[in-house]
Amino acid sequence: ADLDAFLTAKAATRPAPRPVDDADAATTAPAPAAQARGRGTQDSGAAAPLRLAHTDWLHHQLAITGAEDAVTAFRMAAAGAGTIPWHLDMDQLEEDWFHRLVAPGARGLSLAGARMLSSQLRDAVEQRHGLAVSRVGRSPVCPLDLHSLVPVPPQILRLGPDHPDALEWLWQHWGTTEGLRHVAEELSDARRRAVSPDGEAGYHLTFWSADWTPWRAMARIREAWPAVTFDLRPTYQVA
Repeated sequence: ADLDAFLTAKAATRPAPRPVDDADAATTAPAPAAQARGRGTQDSGAAAPLRLAHTDWLHHQLAITGAEDAVTAFRMAAAGAGTIPWHLDMDQLEEDWFHRLVAPGARGLSLAGARMLSSQLRDAVEQRHGLAVSRVGRSPVCPLDLHSLVPVPPQILRLGPDHPDALEWLWQHWGTTEGLRHVAEELSDARRRAVSPDGEAGYHLTFWSADWTPWRAMARIREAWPAVTFDLRPTYQVA
């Protein structure tokens, strides 16, 4: 709840965006936040951006419409665990945590205590990450899983989430450097009518993306699903 409140308050400070529709698919630029920081351009040859210490999460609405069979097929293909199954170097993570715990300014821990705590952190992260990865390919809990639609190759997954080559791959193929968060389907009757004109099947999703609209992933998705219409709109003010 605290995270949602923070994201909502942060989004409310942004100017109103220009809607993104199918006609913009080939020319859609990154969200304004990316341009302001100089962290990348829409040029396919642009260098991969580095993550900031504090990710700027952007709220989006996505309307998906089309013939019933096409929409149903896309819905099934898009659903996934919502997890990128990265390989984590647990030895390196444990060592990093230990050095942070004993760094100048850290208080209240002996060397032995820091070593014990870093080991406990490793166990907790390893267990949680293992559980999340085990759901990939099995769980449909996330209705828009970019890894299901534009999969990260195994050789990139082995690099880990912070490797420069992994970040570059995500930037080149997704247009954002993390998986989507808080993906949810809008179930209200009014919203369903709004995205299902002329009796077409359709549904509406909301999600948050890291620093940019996932414009490159959406371009690839539109190309792969020509019978489905995708109306993607960043929303900088959330009701």
